[in-house]
Amino acid sequence: MRPAQPLTRRLLLVLAAGALLTAGVVYTGGDEADQQVPAAPPAPQPRISAVNGPDACATVISQLTPRQRMAQLVVVGVDAADPRATTDLVRSEQVGGIFLGGNATALLENKALDEVQRAARVPVSVAVDDEGGRVQRIDDLDGSMPSARRMAATLTPAQVRDLARDRGRAMAARGVTTDYAPVLDLTDAAADEVIGDRSFSADPATARRYAQAFAAGLSDSGVQPVLKHFPGHGHATGDSHKGSVTTPPLSQLRDADLLPYRNIGDFGNAAVMVGHLEVPDLTGGEPASLSPAAYQLLRGDFGFRGPILTDDLGAMKAITQRYPLPQAVVKALQSGADQALWSSGGRVSAVLDALEQASTDGTLPGNRVTDALTTVLRAKHAC
Repeated sequence: MRPAQPLTRRLLLVLAAGALLTAGVVYTGGDEADQQVPAAPPAPQPRISAVNGPDACATVISQLTPRQRMAQLVVVGVDAADPRATTDLVRSEQVGGIFLGGNATALLENKALDEVQRAARVPVSVAVDDEGGRVQRIDDLDGSMPSARRMAATLTPAQVRDLARDRGRAMAARGVTTDYAPVLDLTDAAADEVIGDRSFSADPATARRYAQAFAAGLSDSGVQPVLKHFPGHGHATGDSHKGSVTTPPLSQLRDADLLPYRNIGDFGNAAVMVGHLEVPDLTGGEPASLSPAAYQLLRGDFGFRGPILTDDLGAMKAITQRYPLPQAVVKALQSGADQALWSSGGRVSAVLDALEQASTDGTLPGNRVTDALTTVLRAKHAC
């Protein structure tokens, strides 16, 4: 048997154990070889089951904490090479969506996204931007697709729908729920320009026909298409990755760039991405992604009722040269976005702090939050 310890030594050990518990470490006893074991992680919060009925979304929202409600309204870029970090992010912050950029594929293999979903109280939207051509995310796993311009030159709309359906099935099998495609922008500019060969055509009717076929193929596979970049990047001057971008006046957009968005319900279960585009006579010098007038145009003139998200708020200088990320996210949601995207990842706590404060002080009105939450939850079939 071990000899009884002197009172002073016992007292010191008790005090040390208390300090370790405060630091999140469990003391297990012992002499000079005393061990420290990490405290058990907090128990996961219960999954919220899908609800049906007229008050279904309100029921789901009532089960979320105020911070989790804000978290549903963001889409955060994650490192697709690090499934563990992504799972931890979803478990700790309950973000509504994640975006997989770059060429890493670990999150898309070996059912890694299943673990991410198990960490979420509400299903997470998992997005990639897989357009074809120079913007692809699963080509290393499932082969390459031609650019939009090449599709329109060599395939029929029916063939494009088949191609997008097959691509969507491959994405869905890997856990992807959303594709930031097709591009509705109109241009015949050089292939390597900011839009370039990402556009199906400079002709509005052709661009719409092929974009609609691509969107239909994704929808057939259960992947949500995202039409971009409203209200039209094709005739704009500048690159929003590098600085401000200005489109022709709204009257000219109505005669060309906005034509593919007419009868937008024909695109089915699609979302729309709003670009960082300054539109004379519409956005008042702000990018469309932060302009209430741009969202009102989409909701009002075009009657769009689906989810609206921003282009990247965290890595594009059209935004970052004007506003820090938390302020940009607040402004986007104030203006009418349902989800704010930043592909660079990180800073989630700072953004959610800003959103909670804006909600508390009324800067972000409660009805705006409820409307956005309802739209997001319905798109994810959570209510």
